[in-house]
Amino acid sequence: MLDLQKISTEGRNPASAHIDEQTTLEMLHIINAEDKQVALAVGKILPSIAEAVDVITKRLAQGGRLFYLGAGTSGRLGILDASECPPTYGVSSELVQGVIAGGMPAIFKAQEGAEDNPDLALQDLAERKFSAKDVLVGIAASGRTPYVIGGLQYARKLGAATIALACSAQAVLADYADIALLPVTGAEVVTGSTRMKAGTAQKLVLNMLSTATMIKLGKVYGNLMVDVKTSNAKLEERARRIVMEATGCSREESIAALQEARGNAKLAIYIHLTGAGYVQGQAALAKADGHLGRALRIRE
Repeated sequence: MLDLQKISTEGRNPASAHIDEQTTLEMLHIINAEDKQVALAVGKILPSIAEAVDVITKRLAQGGRLFYLGAGTSGRLGILDASECPPTYGVSSELVQGVIAGGMPAIFKAQEGAEDNPDLALQDLAERKFSAKDVLVGIAASGRTPYVIGGLQYARKLGAATIALACSAQAVLADYADIALLPVTGAEVVTGSTRMKAGTAQKLVLNMLSTATMIKLGKVYGNLMVDVKTSNAKLEERARRIVMEATGCSREESIAALQEARGNAKLAIYIHLTGAGYVQGQAALAKADGHLGRALRIRE
């Protein structure tokens, strides 16, 4: 029998013990005060997050992929982070993938029992041709979800890199991963509602993992998302502003550079700053492994 008392995310929070008797504003003050503790918990594990980023970056640079695996809220957060990578950083939708217990239906509606079956994770990863080159981040607020444990065991058996993300110091997941990321957020405002503080902590960590990895892979110049995918009017305008910010050029010049670069903001910046043509610019960026700053320094 599972003893929930031993899991910190399942404990009862004394700060909210009488929240049902408070005014609306008082309720919100309690929630806000508890939320403030989340960033502090994440801050305590930054060295481990940095280690994880370096592992992910190395694997992706060598042709691997990043997978997030979870159930319920944890799975949905992984899918959210993965789905934002292609438009933000211009990468393939295959590079970062979110996998949730219960499949597509579970994104919108809880699939009872799916998280309790470790074999389902093996099937889900095998369908995606998960391999030794890849990285698996297993996500579970409590740190004991069988589905996630099954996935980490499978990934380890293949020789893939494994990372556990949980919000309990007693996370069983840690025993099945190369790196354990454990921001301990404590008891929730509503007992056991891990979509709250634990979910927020997971979102913050996932933000760091994907963002820092993409920066290290050359997807950012300064703090500009120079590999943005111009797939709609808003993103086309963002690309123009990025070129203008990076070069100091006019709007008209940014439009011309983007036309020359076929919509690629990174290449447009290089073309405008160096006077290179499309083919020359592509070759220069390829030589610099996609790092715009490095390409510009090499030219100097």
